[in-house]
Amino acid sequence: MVHHHSPRSSNAGAPGNSLIDVQQVVRTYRSASGTFTALKGVSLQVQAGEFVAVVGKSGSGKSTLINLIAGIDRPTSGAVLIAGTPVHTLSQEQLAIWRGRNVGVVFQFFQLLPTLTVAENVILPMDFCTTYPVRERRPRALALLERVGIAEQADKLPSALSGGQQQRAAIARALANDPALIVADEPTGNLDSHTADAVLQLFADLAAEGKTVVMVTHERDVTIVTRTITLADGAVVDSIENEKRHLTQFAQRAPNSQFSISEVHHA
Repeated sequence: MVHHHSPRSSNAGAPGNSLIDVQQVVRTYRSASGTFTALKGVSLQVQAGEFVAVVGKSGSGKSTLINLIAGIDRPTSGAVLIAGTPVHTLSQEQLAIWRGRNVGVVFQFFQLLPTLTVAENVILPMDFCTTYPVRERRPRALALLERVGIAEQADKLPSALSGGQQQRAAIARALANDPALIVADEPTGNLDSHTADAVLQLFADLAAEGKTVVMVTHERDVTIVTRTITLADGAVVDSIENEKRHLTQFAQRAPNSQFSISEVHHA
């Protein structure tokens, strides 16, 4: 059980009180053409209940960072702790079990299994991790599909759904085992702006309920998030906290500004 810490708390960003604690992470890839360092000593902390956007140009290390946080990849050096678990030390088998129970992953291209119905796709993580009794799995899947607004699509194949509906199904699947952490890689990249806004609001609602959401996005003006972390050339260059409660007052003081910057941390 992860206890909810307000992202506004005075110790936000303090190691030891974070759901995510990335410490001096380096990730180097080797290929025939030589070595490429995707992340260069990145350190950051994310509290429970934060909705964080990771932004930066293509090749800045965004996807590498969230793959490390989700345990999909592992660092060349440095440490990745999620709710105190040193995921960088787990074996592949341990990682698969840990990720299945603790992390929900949402991809740009949905990655729903085409031969399973939408409900069966949502049930799959419960089957894999045996987190719920068999008789509870379909009712839970239907409740999650209701939560994301597509309960009526439960027994259709993914190909019968629109892109927005498929992404909602993918979010329901990510929530199947009630993970503390949701990791999303360009989840709105394939969606029109109206559908994208609805998906972002869904993530914001989940964060408000205590989930932690870390999302890679190309959208640089996502004001719905609690914090934006900017990467450039494999390093954190800015961590800007959006203080939405003061938006109106700030706009009155500085009408040309889009959001308030309460803290800027330089890596």
